Amino acid sequence: MLKTLRKHKWPYLFICPYFILFLVFQLVPTLWTGAISFFEWDGLRAPKWIGLKNYAMMLNDYMFKDALRNTFIYWIATAIGVLCCALLIACLLKSGALRGKRFFKTVTFLPYVCASVAMGLIFKMLFEENAGLINEIIVSLGGPRVPWLTSSKTARIPVIVLHVWRLTPWYTLIILSGLLNISPEYYEAATVDGATGAQQFFKITLPLLGNILFFCFVTVTVDSWKLFNESYVLAGPGSSNMSLFQLMYTSAFTTFKMGYASALGVVLIAILLTISVIQFIVRRRQGEL
Repeated sequence: MLKTLRKHKWPYLFICPYFILFLVFQLVPTLWTGAISFFEWDGLRAPKWIGLKNYAMMLNDYMFKDALRNTFIYWIATAIGVLCCALLIACLLKSGALRGKRFFKTVTFLPYVCASVAMGLIFKMLFEENAGLINEIIVSLGGPRVPWLTSSKTARIPVIVLHVWRLTPWYTLIILSGLLNISPEYYEAATVDGATGAQQFFKITLPLLGNILFFCFVTVTVDSWKLFNESYVLAGPGSSNMSLFQLMYTSAFTTFKMGYASALGVVLIAILLTISVIQFIVRRRQGEL
């Protein structure tokens, strides 16, 4: 071990800053979160050991159940919306019939670089019940005004729309890079064999993008379960559209239940690990990894 370190000391020296940052800002806080989850602590007084009571409290906490259900819905809706929209836009940007590609590529990526809180405030005005642009369009078409952010039935929709709108550009860029790496020879051979555009898409494009789409799905999963800004700015009545990450923040910095917030963090980590492991197992069984 020491001989290896001496032999490769310069490479290890260059990657050392990353491991130091990972240790200080990720590993240690994660371990500290797991430890605090067994205590009752308000951040000021000395922690009090309570064992598994913070975890037992979740079973009777309706806000936790609402936040867990909401986050699951955000995950499914965002994964479907982002991957479908990103794949469609990437195919259009790659299309030879599209003119002004540089302009459209720039416009496509703009939502990702905009501040999420600022965009949340704009979407809040757009989905406002009495004077919002969305309802004005609906009324002009003969429909009723929709209480987007004041009804528990519709409060999740603006959050999903904003989240999909913000994430789609980044995944469009990733999928577009995969499309550009597919050899045109595959499509030329398929055209000679008489394959239609749809057949080429499902038989060539999708299979060759399999690993990239899987990577996008895994990262979208992480992004969805960490959703905070969108649900915080576009807050609905009660916990109707609260995310699990938002509940963790509220428990820690509004009610000062640091132990309970840490327990929520541990549950969130466990959920993400479980989902990621299942995704990799399924992908490995398909023979793609």
